[in-house]
Amino acid sequence: MLTVQGVTRAFDGKPVLRSVDLEVERGEIMCLLGPSGCGKTTLLRIIAGLEQADSGNVLVDGQSILNTPVHQRGFGFMFQDFALFPHMDVEKNVAFGLKMRGESQVQERINEVLELVGMAGFERRDVTRLSGGERQRVALARSLAPNPCLLMLDEPLGSLDATLRERLALDLRAIIKRVNLTAIYVTHDQEEAFAIADRIAVMNAGVIEQIGAPETIYSRPRSVFVARFFGLNNIVPVVRRYAGQVETALGTFTVNDAANTILLHPLGIQLADGDTPDAILGQITERTFLGDAYRLEMRHHTGIKLTFRISARDSQIPVVGDSAAVMIAPEMIIPLADEGVGN
Repeated sequence: MLTVQGVTRAFDGKPVLRSVDLEVERGEIMCLLGPSGCGKTTLLRIIAGLEQADSGNVLVDGQSILNTPVHQRGFGFMFQDFALFPHMDVEKNVAFGLKMRGESQVQERINEVLELVGMAGFERRDVTRLSGGERQRVALARSLAPNPCLLMLDEPLGSLDATLRERLALDLRAIIKRVNLTAIYVTHDQEEAFAIADRIAVMNAGVIEQIGAPETIYSRPRSVFVARFFGLNNIVPVVRRYAGQVETALGTFTVNDAANTILLHPLGIQLADGDTPDAILGQITERTFLGDAYRLEMRHHTGIKLTFRISARDSQIPVVGDSAAVMIAPEMIIPLADEGVGN
């Protein structure tokens, strides 16, 4: 549905986007995820027509839209501050876009979208007297009212508290899916991205490091940056490579990739007996209770630290200071590329 081809952008000579390629399928929620300054909002604004690319192209259904004015692209927008008109009630805010486009049957559409977002009965409510979550729903209703072909959301939950953000993220995904809308969602919050996205494009320093389903990116990060961004810090340098194996300070592992670094994914680490062949030995340096699990940190004698989780129902949970041994599932030993690998 949407294709971004080789888009570049620089401000004051500093590259912000470096030949970015992206494909978004019809009916898909694509999340642009990354830290502040990585280029995700600039990319969104170029797609929207609010910024101009220095080079590259943006196409919808195979047709370039670079010269199409913003108001003719048929996109819906939703931003962090909601941009509601404080002097208008809920109904008039939702109706604004419809009337600007000269739509007929305005009242019917207002009723439909307010029902969709759970705000039926709030038509005459002053928007300044709504809660943050209610304002977010009104902003979504206004974005959906003109039946956009693409919905663009830039940190729409960023101003809300964590508990409300978690609940509304699930509601937002359900609403977008219910109307089978294509959406691009910008956030720096990985949990928010996991909850909302069909696919995630992880951005770093103007490039897309990796694109994939949330569970795939988390379980199989491709680069050092992506692993660290998701809090996967069991990153071990490779000392030597030979015959499909890598030698590290923690031992030798089978890895069919010429990587300089490997990730020992915490999902593949479990406690073992100290005399288990190839076990990694160390000392527990941290133990954090997480409700249904404990997060443990183990320090190897070389100074390398490994973090992993074990169930809170485990009968023997080591404490800080205990000696421990762990094993790594072979399929969770993941080669990592350097940053800037592209997608």
